[in-house]
Amino acid sequence: MINIENVSFKYKNSDYILKNINFSVNNGEVIAIVGKNGSGKSTLGRLIAGITKLKEGNITIDNINISKDIKSIREKVGIVFQNPENQIIFNNIYDELSFSLRNLSKEEIENRISTSLKQVDMFDFKDKDLYTLSLGQKQRIMIAEILAKNPKYIILDEPTTMIDSYGKEKIHDIILDLKQRGYTIICITNISDEILLADRTFILDNGEIVAEIKKQELIDKHDILEKYSIKIPTLLSLLIKLKAEGIDLPIKDFSVEALSIAIKEKLHTERK
Repeated sequence: MINIENVSFKYKNSDYILKNINFSVNNGEVIAIVGKNGSGKSTLGRLIAGITKLKEGNITIDNINISKDIKSIREKVGIVFQNPENQIIFNNIYDELSFSLRNLSKEEIENRISTSLKQVDMFDFKDKDLYTLSLGQKQRIMIAEILAKNPKYIILDEPTTMIDSYGKEKIHDIILDLKQRGYTIICITNISDEILLADRTFILDNGEIVAEIKKQELIDKHDILEKYSIKIPTLLSLLIKLKAEGIDLPIKDFSVEALSIAIKEKLHTERK
């Protein structure tokens, strides 16, 4: 579990970017953090990952205080940034993934690389060079690199902002698969559809958490998203309009497949 208590942060000679942030992330959850540019989302992610030094407040991960044992925190938490090309060190995919595993046995390195590449559907590219890949494929390799380190928690900092729609769908599938495998994921995003992947969504505005919305509350609390200029995902917008017309389709997951099943069940019930 991740606990964030009374966290505030400012850079030198700046106003506070984060102000008294308090929330917890349960094991196995997918959390979305949304807000306008400059709201403090990425800074919060970097604080949790231990990349930016915490100055005010407390962050504990599995009861380990981030200010007292940063080495253990970095073993537990992996972070993937917006632009994969800024994270690449080597041209070759195998070299890229094996670099941070160099203290392990060759057999263990091979196993971890193969497993992580399969998790992101990139195993067939194992021996390729990164420059031959699309931006979306490079981002999947960056996720594989983090997975190869066996973290418990993964922070995705706007992972699909720079890639095309097909690449976005592939990464969304990866997020859902990782959740099924028991990973805890914090997705910092400006892509509205990624809200639908989350168990809970936190809205940051001017450095403060102004709202927390559970997945099952998204339809009834969509006005909060609109209030803070968060675009309503297309699928959610459709469900909102249907409910306004008296057609309530209770679905557990916000997906086209789940919507299709709900419509079929409703039609079947009405025909009886």
